[in-house]
Amino acid sequence: MAGPDGAGAPEVVTGVAVVTGAARGIGAAVTRQLAARGWAVVALDRCADDPALSYPLATRADLDATVRSCAAPERVLGMVADVRDQEKLSAAVATAVRRFGRLDAAVGVAGVLSGGGPLWETTDEQLRTMLDVDIVGVYRLARAAVPALLSCPPPRHGRFVAVASAAGSRGLPRLAAYCAAKHAVVGLVRGLAADLRGTGITANVVSPGSTDTELLAESARIYGLPAAGAFAGQHLLERLLTADEPAALITWLCSREASGLTGADVPVDAGLTV
Repeated sequence: MAGPDGAGAPEVVTGVAVVTGAARGIGAAVTRQLAARGWAVVALDRCADDPALSYPLATRADLDATVRSCAAPERVLGMVADVRDQEKLSAAVATAVRRFGRLDAAVGVAGVLSGGGPLWETTDEQLRTMLDVDIVGVYRLARAAVPALLSCPPPRHGRFVAVASAAGSRGLPRLAAYCAAKHAVVGLVRGLAADLRGTGITANVVSPGSTDTELLAESARIYGLPAAGAFAGQHLLERLLTADEPAALITWLCSREASGLTGADVPVDAGLTV
């Protein structure tokens, strides 16, 4: 395995991962937790606003701050990439393999939210953005990453993890397109798990409940709530989740200890869907 600059003495790492949506929220927490456990990470984010969305997305400064906050930041590479861009995702995977010698995990966290009206008032642009980012983005990550995971010789321990939502198993008012995209993430990854049968590579979904992130703040705005904390009442734990809580499960699913789990949709929702 090459050193951080691609030359010199080999660098020993626990694993090598590509993480999308890494600039803030759950993606940033996953990046930090993997790095703390000795992983090398290529951390991706769009780092630009989207005119189809009514709230600001993460910036390059956010992504750089995530990298700096990691243990051994020399093993974490921040890259600007939109998950709708297949070439950028493929280039990120190639960079991970070239710089760190292999790919062990791909984590699809990138997601956006748009809504506010009933389904029949949802615009084509809103629907297209939800589907292109939240579900097609997961497909594009798999298309880029799975061949690299399969290129490792047996016995393989590759991991593919995607973030859905409690909205992937229930209907939410005024968020039909978001619900559709997150339901599709679950089906897509379960199908991927079936395709990976016998390879040693697992594919799983993590479905968070109301998590204290910018996405939840946008949900509060859509529902006319004074603050995101109002969602805590839907949880049996009677509090919001922190980004670190779903990230802890995602990090475990990337580990070799999670070898017995594939094709699963695992809730981290504080009891929301009980």
